[in-house]
Amino acid sequence: MRIDIPRPQPDDETFRRILRTHWGYDDFRGIQLDIIRSIAAGRDTLGLMPTGGGKSITFQVPALALGGLCLVVTPLIALMKDQVEHLRRRNLRAAAIYNGLSRSDIQRHLDNAVYGAYDFLYVSPERLGSELFLRKVARMKISFITVDEAHCISQWGYDFRPSYLKIAEIRRVLPDVPVLALTATATEEVIEDICRSLAFDSTTATVRRMSFARPNLRYIVRHTEDKMAELIHILRSVPGPAIVYTRSRQNTRDVCRALKDEGFTALFYHAGLTNVEKDVRQKSWQEDDTRIMVATNAFGMGIDKPDVRLVVHLDLPDSIEAYFQEAGRGGRDGNTAYAVLLYNRNDHGKMLRRIPETFPDKEYIRDVYEKLAYFFQLALGDGFHVTYEFNLKKFCVNFKLFPVPVVSALNLLTRAGYIHYREEEESTSRLLFLTDRDELYNLRDISPRGDKVIRAVLRNYGGVFSDYVYIEESLLAQTCGLTENDIYETLKTLTHQRVLHYIPRKSTPYITYLQRREEGSRLHLSPEIYELRREQYEQRIHSVLTYATQETQCRSRFLLDYFSDRDSQDCGHCDICLSHRRQHPDYTALARRFLELLADGKAHRPEELDHDGFSDKARAAAIRLLTKEGRIELRDGFFRLSQTEP
Repeated sequence: MRIDIPRPQPDDETFRRILRTHWGYDDFRGIQLDIIRSIAAGRDTLGLMPTGGGKSITFQVPALALGGLCLVVTPLIALMKDQVEHLRRRNLRAAAIYNGLSRSDIQRHLDNAVYGAYDFLYVSPERLGSELFLRKVARMKISFITVDEAHCISQWGYDFRPSYLKIAEIRRVLPDVPVLALTATATEEVIEDICRSLAFDSTTATVRRMSFARPNLRYIVRHTEDKMAELIHILRSVPGPAIVYTRSRQNTRDVCRALKDEGFTALFYHAGLTNVEKDVRQKSWQEDDTRIMVATNAFGMGIDKPDVRLVVHLDLPDSIEAYFQEAGRGGRDGNTAYAVLLYNRNDHGKMLRRIPETFPDKEYIRDVYEKLAYFFQLALGDGFHVTYEFNLKKFCVNFKLFPVPVVSALNLLTRAGYIHYREEEESTSRLLFLTDRDELYNLRDISPRGDKVIRAVLRNYGGVFSDYVYIEESLLAQTCGLTENDIYETLKTLTHQRVLHYIPRKSTPYITYLQRREEGSRLHLSPEIYELRREQYEQRIHSVLTYATQETQCRSRFLLDYFSDRDSQDCGHCDICLSHRRQHPDYTALARRFLELLADGKAHRPEELDHDGFSDKARAAAIRLLTKEGRIELRDGFFRLSQTEP
């Protein structure tokens, strides 16, 4: 039965009091208060804020003001854990449910949420469609739903995730509960798709926008044939914490090793690491024990480190959206930071090759579907809702295929609704004691730390002598006063000593058949699934190449124009602006002279735009600047002030 609660109507002072009490800030910034007012009034709301704009405040403050539970949908476990930990430090009640938790832990969190034990419940989108979750959520006193990284729900977004579509099921269960959607990257097309996919009430829904401009962030593109040498030079020139992005897992290891050889402290990070390894590396970097994190795009979303001074991309990303979000992790404290993209002549061909790799031919996709059935020994008509562990490496070796296009084919089959491919879903750790309880107390070679961990296991878990039991390293760490890495290493040592058998979490891909297996030739890949998405992907690839190779438009303005932020100005400190300033130091002064001449409202011939004392290059630069800003226009061979000029 759905439980409705009266919706309070808190005022601005209530919001500010909560902000001061729990976060220590005197007032809101940017559009934070506008978003808070909107969702608190019960209106579906989309908030567009740049990375570092303070998105979390916009749902955490109204949630406390309204009471009840705020349900937060977010895609990354690291982000959940980080925000839950921050909230608990502020004595706020929060929990997270994600793949990898044991069923008993999930059940406990859901029951606690039903009984009002939490202010915030973080949920991964994969959990939303389960029967257990839908049954429990209907009994929760939910004030509103927050959808973070909302661009993931858009079919036309650069980071579309089919699991996000499950949010629509929650709206059917909670029809009167408003939704707050938040994102740092969205084009106009994606904005419309977010509102449609989340079933926003078009009569009351609001979209709140904050300028994406980052005045403290210096965008730089360096053309270099030796990227590694250039990276080392940049790291020695710019002090402070740094992130280095590269596309492959192998490259994260290779670059990390090379940086260590040069005397830097560095770690690598990618999706193939266990959660314990990720947590340990992230903590080391966030606490400044390690200066440089070399990572794939698996690192960064939700990472709250304000003093990153440098973000370097060794490889070009697939989209402007991805680049803008990753580069935006620099300088969140408002101080100067640098976003550097390294480019060489080989990158153009590499980027174009990504198109057929990401969208292989339809016949190839059908062939992968057929080979998948052979791999799982699945007959025609079988497999409906059956889930299999999927060994990608073994599959590719067996059928002599390359991993990248295979994964792309699986993702397209997922979007088409034939299968559900879950890449590297993490299982829960397990252990079983190999000695009986009496023998434990007679063991002589157990270290004090090992003894402490054994006692914590026995205190928190039952049945460990008869069968494997799911465990949570974080709970044991809290009980023992150790880190998760300490627990991990201690349990490995106890395994070597044959005291117990510890099976750490592992990341395993899974494939679930959503329809009965049929002939590959009968698969239907609609234009929305294939042709239109391929066309959009090509456009994104070409936008990134244009950004990297163009030499006329301010980098910041290029990025802001992409997101339809039409009020942007030249930043004055990107590599393009600095180049213009060196080449044409007086062209802005000349631009002012031209505006004064045209202020009479009349049309003037080009030769009337006097540039005595200025070079022809400066004259051309001044005209180009005023034209791009929309302040002047050339019609029928005459210059005049633009009719839309402010």
